[in-house]
Amino acid sequence: MSAVSALSERRADFPILSRDFAGRPLVYLDSAATSQKPDVVIDAMSDYYRTSNANVRRGVYGLAAESDRRFEEARASIARLVGADVDGLVVTKNVSEAINLVAYAWGLRNLTEGDEIVVSLMEHHSNIVPWQIVAGLTGAPVRFCPIPPAHLLDMDALRTMIGPRTRVVAITHVSNTLGTINPVDEIAALAHEVGALAVVDGAQSVPHMPVDFGSMGCDVLAFTGHKMLGPTGVGVLVARPDLLASWEPFMGGGEMIGDVTVTGSTWAEAPRRFEAGTPPIAEVIGLGAAAEYLQGIGMQNVRDHEMALTRYALDALTDVPGLTVYGPSDPALRGCPISFAMEGVHPHDIAQFLDSRGVCVRAGHHCTKPLMTELGVTATARASTHVYSDGGDIDALVEGLRGCRTFFGVQ
Repeated sequence: MSAVSALSERRADFPILSRDFAGRPLVYLDSAATSQKPDVVIDAMSDYYRTSNANVRRGVYGLAAESDRRFEEARASIARLVGADVDGLVVTKNVSEAINLVAYAWGLRNLTEGDEIVVSLMEHHSNIVPWQIVAGLTGAPVRFCPIPPAHLLDMDALRTMIGPRTRVVAITHVSNTLGTINPVDEIAALAHEVGALAVVDGAQSVPHMPVDFGSMGCDVLAFTGHKMLGPTGVGVLVARPDLLASWEPFMGGGEMIGDVTVTGSTWAEAPRRFEAGTPPIAEVIGLGAAAEYLQGIGMQNVRDHEMALTRYALDALTDVPGLTVYGPSDPALRGCPISFAMEGVHPHDIAQFLDSRGVCVRAGHHCTKPLMTELGVTATARASTHVYSDGGDIDALVEGLRGCRTFFGVQ
């Protein structure tokens, strides 16, 4: 239990965790959907609005210069967290927008009929739907790598699928449903052997483990602020600066231009050419504070804490009769999301019963409907942790699941 509670003192940094629900202390186990926010993030955003609020990249007065400085310092903090070049970091509103940016700015202009887009069956819809849209516009089909019963990516099948016609390989680093950690460095190398673009969805990895963009070997990494202790409404696309410089804009508007005349327009240097209009300034500053907070803990410490907590949870859940847990059984091969189903009880009923005990879990298809079809289910329940989680949260979950069986009369 000491290993599981290694970061338990961090709970005091998250004001929402002092709330009660249903007469019980709040047990928040839905961090894969969105994480809670520490005081330093809330305070950074509030302080910006109270003391430094001005638009960026426009004003020459002192307040605007201060806003510019705080915005770019936050960008640098975020880049440091993932070992990225600050000139390769594009501010988006979430992972969905980041991957759409790649699909339209690069894919729409480079894919043609006969080219192939390779993804996996465990992808979030954010890493499926944009490619399907572009496939419909270009004639480049989307091919899905299967998931064997062990719930690890079928690397043998992937090696067979990636060939001369492959132009992009888009893979999640950590599955938001199975928790599976994919070998993205190896996958990126396979993509590059055939000249394909390697795109990684880091929504579930960047908040929970050390991620270094340079050593990953991929071309593009996308992640989102609200899952990494930051605010909603801000996400990140990281790419090689030389790659960004070769792309046309995804959206047009203010502040992404070099010049505009009645005969046409030219573009600003990357990454600004992909940040049309006023960016989410306070949100970027909040995300910068979240990045600093995580770096202060140390991402390996975050990973060690959550791996110990995942091990504790997997062991505890085996004692609940009639429960099927999806994903790898080895905590070293998975992140913190744990999806499960209870025989005789719908996942939505599980979630509502747990809510009556103050326990928050997700229930549904988790934006992974192709994976649900492959698993032969329509939905699962899912528990997921973060730095503020501890063994007591898992104990409350297990107690709630036992109570759920009794309530629904499951034998």
